[in-house]
Amino acid sequence: MSHEHLNLKQRIRLEVWVETDMTQKEMADRLGIVPSTVCREYRRAGGRAGYDARRADALARKRRRDGKRETKKLLSNDGIFSYVDEKIRLCWSPEQIAGRMEKEIGARICHETIYTFIYEECPEWKPYLRQKKGRYRRRWGTRERERNREEAKKRRINTRPDVVDTRERFGDWEGDTIVGGERTTGILTHVDRKSGYLLADLLKRKTAESVWKTTARRFSNVPFHTVTYDNGSEFSLHELIRRDTGADVYFAFPYHSWERGTNENTNGLLRQFFPKRMLFGMLRQKDVQHAVDLINHRPRKRLSYLTPHEVFVEGKSIAIQSGM
Repeated sequence: MSHEHLNLKQRIRLEVWVETDMTQKEMADRLGIVPSTVCREYRRAGGRAGYDARRADALARKRRRDGKRETKKLLSNDGIFSYVDEKIRLCWSPEQIAGRMEKEIGARICHETIYTFIYEECPEWKPYLRQKKGRYRRRWGTRERERNREEAKKRRINTRPDVVDTRERFGDWEGDTIVGGERTTGILTHVDRKSGYLLADLLKRKTAESVWKTTARRFSNVPFHTVTYDNGSEFSLHELIRRDTGADVYFAFPYHSWERGTNENTNGLLRQFFPKRMLFGMLRQKDVQHAVDLINHRPRKRLSYLTPHEVFVEGKSIAIQSGM
């Protein structure tokens, strides 16, 4: 949710909504802002009744211009700067400083101007503030709305091409991570649906950025038509994965692990070597690769007892039987 100032288009919508029974919360949700922004906008313009969008926009521009002029006072007036510097280091709030300044040195400045000056011109004063910018309490429902927006960007497994379901070609993968005992480490796994061939990469930090970059590097010269992930936050940069690899990215439905059965089964095989609660911090990629090689060279019943390596790398033809 945005805390930024409104633009004219948004203000015009607020003016239209004045005549409706819409609540300020409903207005804020439609504009993608917090309700306090709507409340503050109406208050600054003299109230909801008679709200004029163009007049409110002109007033807002004037406040910004005046604020910039006021900020320059702190840069050009040594007396004001010294007074603010002295009091801020005594842990006075900008409001307290502004309130006493006229009495003590005969100068006036708005407390909001002091805040602006601190964050834009004098960050060394930040530690003296009792309330740090950005440390706002998250409003109820904000996280849920953000999550819903992210969910809307995902392509679900039921929109995949039929060729993925029939396992007719190489390059349709399922992906996931297995988590180390530290909870911050992991192993990124990708399994080819046709052959069961496993690729695994050690992640010293299990983050969305590391998953994106590792995947882009891993599939720079490997067939990669589609990939289906679970809903972990480490796959939140799926649009960048798609951009850098050219693969279509899909997601299973939440809590439907069986929709990625090939990957889930293979992760179980990998857990034989890296059991739950095992610390991955001391592992090396070659340790992971050793386990991967053992798995890829095991015969599989569904491959008529050929190995994934023989099918994927050596290209041995096999009619895929039912199963994971």
